[in-house]
Amino acid sequence: MTEFATPKTRDESLPRNEPASPGPDRTHHLDGARLRQLFETGVSWLEAHAPHINALNVFPVPDGDTGTNMLATMRSALKALTESRSGAEAGESVVEVARRAARGAVLGARGNSGVILSQILSGFAQMQERKEHLTAADLARAFRRASDSAYQAVMKPVEGTILTVARAVAEEAEQAAAESGDVHELFRRVTQAAREALARTPEMLPILKQAGVVDSGGQGLVTLLEGMFHGLRGEAAPSLAHPLETDEPQALPELEDLPPMLAEGRYGYDIQYLIHGQDLDVAAIRAQINRLGECPLVVGDSSLVKVHVHALTPGPALDYGASQGMLDDVVVENLDLQFQAFSQKEAGGTEPTGPRELKTEDLTGVGIVAVAAGEGLAQHFRELGASAVIRGGQTMNPSTQELLAAVESVSGEAVILLPNNGNILLAARQAQELASRPVYVVPSRSAPQGFAAMMAFDYSQDGPTNAANMTQALADVVTVEVTTAVRDSQVDGLTVAQGDVIGLLDGKLVATGSQDAQVIEAIMGRMELDEYEFMAIYYGEDSSAEEAEALAEALAARYPELEIEVHPGGQPHYRVILSIE
Repeated sequence: MTEFATPKTRDESLPRNEPASPGPDRTHHLDGARLRQLFETGVSWLEAHAPHINALNVFPVPDGDTGTNMLATMRSALKALTESRSGAEAGESVVEVARRAARGAVLGARGNSGVILSQILSGFAQMQERKEHLTAADLARAFRRASDSAYQAVMKPVEGTILTVARAVAEEAEQAAAESGDVHELFRRVTQAAREALARTPEMLPILKQAGVVDSGGQGLVTLLEGMFHGLRGEAAPSLAHPLETDEPQALPELEDLPPMLAEGRYGYDIQYLIHGQDLDVAAIRAQINRLGECPLVVGDSSLVKVHVHALTPGPALDYGASQGMLDDVVVENLDLQFQAFSQKEAGGTEPTGPRELKTEDLTGVGIVAVAAGEGLAQHFRELGASAVIRGGQTMNPSTQELLAAVESVSGEAVILLPNNGNILLAARQAQELASRPVYVVPSRSAPQGFAAMMAFDYSQDGPTNAANMTQALADVVTVEVTTAVRDSQVDGLTVAQGDVIGLLDGKLVATGSQDAQVIEAIMGRMELDEYEFMAIYYGEDSSAEEAEALAEALAARYPELEIEVHPGGQPHYRVILSIE
């Protein structure tokens, strides 16, 4: 009988079936301050158990980052609440607490698990305006909306995942609310229902049963609920090991590119601020900001709007924002002075300079944003015409906010977004929905697919046509990735031991061995090589050019019909990535 990895956070003090007994910890509603406390204890509990959640990854590849991504998403939610601390002290409503947390989670969402979690919070926050408290019935409705929102976030929902756990929570919350008006009892029951649903996930997904684990995303949601229930009972949760200030988004590698000129010889000012208000019209604000300058970004809701724009003078944009509500977090930077400093730096020869790569937006008005895991891969995307490249990939998924910032840094009328990793796809689509200009997501799942898409870009076509053509081009390339197994595993009939060399063919684990060349040859033996003519080898940060050249020579001798090139990729974790066309 298979022994499954069960939650290490199980609290045996939470009984399965006994009815709640009356006591001092019973409560009939949650106010804003209490909900905030539940988020805080939930994040602390999630942080304490993130390594365990990471370890539940089915595949033995070094990208088991579900716990890390969910924690980063919830830290962003908590950071949004921390920044509004003064509002809480003034009696912040439960609606505003829920919405601030959801907004922070959406912008900070990382990885598919983080995006789904952010949608759970977004659904939870879709409640009546100015509601001061949440009753058990209110919570039941909120949990149902949370579940529905999570399912809608996924194009092809799969049971046996975090979705199943979210639905079980909604169903139990509705039953508990109908039987008792006690919020404490409702939380006890939904937490237990979540655990039981999690324990059933291996029976729904054979791959989980084969690996002997429960679903990692479901485990993350269970852990969050457990932490919140500990907070509701007034119990101390583990303190945060890392201050929130350390969780700022990583700087975008392409932000050193110059902004578009607003007039001859002028770049003007970079203007950013928040608008606090009631019944704010986001669409109307966006339309006005679009008229006031370049590179506009307007996102938010009826109570809080984020504005970013480049303009020759800051006054009109600031005056307009102030006319809509209270301004906060105002930042005004002189881009002309930044340009002068940039020019002096180049003139001084402090860094090597060369011709600026021609970007697709320069000739077509359609920019391309790509995600790359290593500097070599990033440089190749730039050479192919990408406007901005975000560093990210396995174990370092960029957040929705980072993707959105990169999109808004492009001066084109439209943007094509290449996630180049299946775990970044949902965040890319979430950034697409928040962007102030048309964004087309090409669902590339690897750097080679991203390169194939870039090569399919047609400078005579518009954004939608290019996005369609680039999506079709994804099927023209095969991706092979070679890494080291980080755990023992049994996947698709393959027995893998920790430390084995393993090879993935288009994301599927298909070969294992003791040497890179051995694994690569096993993979290529599965392919119809008569259909392919070219192979590019991108070696990672843990490999050398000499090793890659030796591999290329061995493969050239074995497959003389293939033209083989070697390039530095610089990617972590994966010693070699092959692009076969």
